[in-house]
Amino acid sequence: MAGRQVAMYFSWSRPDEVAAPLGILDNRFPALFELRRLFWPRLEKFADPTKFDQGVGGFLDNIQLANFKLFAELAGSWTGNTVRLAERTTETGSCKLDADFLLDVDTLLIISFDSSRTQQQPTDEEIGAIRSFLSNPNHILFVCPHHDIGDADDLPEDERLARQEMEFRHHGDPAIPAKQRFGNFGISLSRALGLPIKNRFGLRPAKMPDGSPAPIRIATEYDRLSLLDGVSTLNLHPHLPHFEMVGDSLSKLDVLARQSVDPTAPPHPFTADGRREFDALLQTKPGVFAGTVLACDTTTWSSTAGGVDSLKRFWRNIVFLKRAEA
Repeated sequence: MAGRQVAMYFSWSRPDEVAAPLGILDNRFPALFELRRLFWPRLEKFADPTKFDQGVGGFLDNIQLANFKLFAELAGSWTGNTVRLAERTTETGSCKLDADFLLDVDTLLIISFDSSRTQQQPTDEEIGAIRSFLSNPNHILFVCPHHDIGDADDLPEDERLARQEMEFRHHGDPAIPAKQRFGNFGISLSRALGLPIKNRFGLRPAKMPDGSPAPIRIATEYDRLSLLDGVSTLNLHPHLPHFEMVGDSLSKLDVLARQSVDPTAPPHPFTADGRREFDALLQTKPGVFAGTVLACDTTTWSSTAGGVDSLKRFWRNIVFLKRAEA
């Protein structure tokens, strides 16, 4: 039997991301030259401007997309099928999530690393194609936004900066500005599917004394596909979202895994009422769709933030998922 066909769909508009004005800090990716300055000399292999674009495009190509290379290589080797990779919009055109793109795909990862400034949203045709995709019990969809940091618009103007500084101190990553909101495409698609969620905050995950990720708490009674069999940790990326279920999602989604917040991190509004865990992996309940929808962070598919051995087990479980009976 042929292995599963995995597709990774990056829902950003590259021209819009690259065109973000560098004079404005918020709601954009860093430029490659900015990261080189922040983390000097770690990234000096990218210093030659004749070889590496020093702007946002250079960051997307040499840092961002490179983070997902290991998963794509492993998934391709395990299944015997090259992982289908696509960006929603590039300088040469657009790639929609339509029936043509989804042909023969049974495992779809939507990497919603699109900045909210660009307002990416699925079309009615794409929503219909995804619903059709989910009519097959062997199909699995991961909707993967990243963090939503610095959303203080509902606060009085004189309180916003303090709130954003608190969030900034908590996650502790100098490469992230006061406001960096990602995932509009994934959040919009989830809402259109009747699964409204929010990718709240950028929380610092707990780690062990040796620096490895702290164990996740798995709701094994909901893991009907055995996706977390043998998995002990997820990513140790320094800023991970809490996936908040809202509206109808409360009756349609289960929390499959929770991750601890670093107790040594500076205070954060999320933990002010005593919460010590965030919802890291959601899954549709049986009967919502014939197929399965899950929500997790984009960096679940990244190899650069620790815990790779456990992540590899998670990845294997997904690409070796047993097919349901017809």
